[in-house]
Amino acid sequence: MNKMQLKILSRSENENFARNTVAAFALTLNPTLSELSDVKTAVSEAVTNCIVHAYPDKEGWITLDCETDETTLHITVSDSGKGIEDLEQALTPFYTSLPGEERSGMGFTIMQTFMTAFSVRSTPNKGTTVKMSKTFGAKADRDAR
Repeated sequence: MNKMQLKILSRSENENFARNTVAAFALTLNPTLSELSDVKTAVSEAVTNCIVHAYPDKEGWITLDCETDETTLHITVSDSGKGIEDLEQALTPFYTSLPGEERSGMGFTIMQTFMTAFSVRSTPNKGTTVKMSKTFGAKADRDAR
């Protein structure tokens, strides 16, 4: 088992750094390029949600906690931002709290699709925590059947 924590400011230029740092951390599990791409995409979506939604009018901290076991990468992305008023609605595909912007509202759906496990917890005015896991290799293939 290995662990890593990354704490970044909610700036758009930090999204790419976060996704590449988590991808580098996952390399010890020997993911395929496709699996690594899935992880990078899911991390990008989670971090972008924090930047755009959690801290719309100010900067704040985004924390990424990562842990590996034999075949699985576990990622927790958390913020202390404005939180989500209606989590059930936010998890609906294509829903966006910013309809005037060019956003598809697919962030949570993409995370759910690309990762093996996904959950989200949020409290208005206190923040949001997204937990995701990705199992790599033969065990992931067996579990998919």
